[in-house]
Amino acid sequence: MSLLSRRDLLKTVVSGATIGAGPAWPALSSSQQATQVSRKGRIRQSASRWCYKDIPLEKLCVFGAEIGLKGIDLLNVDEWEVPRRQGLICSMGYAGGGEIASALNRTENHAKIEEAFRKNIPIAAKLGVPNVITFSGNRAGMSDEEGAKNTIAGLNRLKKIGEDHGVTICMELLNSKVDHKDYMCDHTAWGLQVVQAVNSPRVKLLYDIYHMQIMEGDLVATIQKSIDWFGHFHTGGVPHRHELDGSQEVQWDGVMRGIAATSYGGYVAHEFVSTRDPLTSLRQAVDLCDV
Repeated sequence: MSLLSRRDLLKTVVSGATIGAGPAWPALSSSQQATQVSRKGRIRQSASRWCYKDIPLEKLCVFGAEIGLKGIDLLNVDEWEVPRRQGLICSMGYAGGGEIASALNRTENHAKIEEAFRKNIPIAAKLGVPNVITFSGNRAGMSDEEGAKNTIAGLNRLKKIGEDHGVTICMELLNSKVDHKDYMCDHTAWGLQVVQAVNSPRVKLLYDIYHMQIMEGDLVATIQKSIDWFGHFHTGGVPHRHELDGSQEVQWDGVMRGIAATSYGGYVAHEFVSTRDPLTSLRQAVDLCDV
C-alpha cells in the first residue's frame, strides 16, 4: 500500500475519515487547518504522543508537520518510523530504559536495561531517533548518595552503547512534590552530579520545565548554566500541566529565548494535557515558543 501524501491525509482528517481500523476523529476546525507553517528554527519543537492518545499517530504527525513541528516524542520502537513518513522524527524514544518508579538507582535493574538498549539503540540510530529515555527510579528508603552511586554505575554500563551509535541516553528530571512522589532524580543538582560523573557526550538529562518549575524554579539561569548537560526539554503549564497560556505561571516565550541564547541544538517537546481542543492548543503552544 502506498503512503498517503501529507495533503491527502490531512484531507481525510478534515473529512473525518479514518485510517485502518482506528477510531474516528472529528474533522479539524478551520483554525486547525493550515498550510505548511515556516518557523524561525531557533527552537526545534516536538509534541509528546501520550498527550494526544485519542488521535491516530499518523494524523498527529500530519498536523504536526503542517504547523512546523520537527518531531513526535515518547514513541515505542514499533512507532519510530511513523513520523518519518511526514518528514518528522521520533525526537525521544522508549527503548527499555526502565520505569519511573524502578530504574537505574537499583543495581538489579541494570542488566535488563542494558539488554534492551543493546537491542533498541541500534534501531534508533538507523531510524534517526536522537534520544532514548531512562529514569532514576524512586527512593523507597534508599539514600540519595547510594542512589547516585548506583545510577552512575548503571549509566557507565550503558554509555558506550549510546556513543557507538550516536544516540543520547537522557535521564528525566521529575517532580516528587505533586506527580511522582519519592522519585529520586527530582532536583537538577542531583541529576548533574550523576551525568557529570559519567562524563559522556551521550548521557544527559531530560530537563522537564514543568517538573523543575514545581521543584526549584530559577529556570533560565539553571538552563543556561548547565546547558551542556541537557539533552532534551519538555514543557507543560504550571500548575496542572495544562496549556502554555496566561493562566500558567511560566513565561514560556522568555524561557524559550533563554534556551535559544545558548548553543543548544536539540528538541523542546510539548507535554501538556489540553483542557480545550488539543490540536488548537498545540498550535498555540508552538506559536508561543517560536521565538
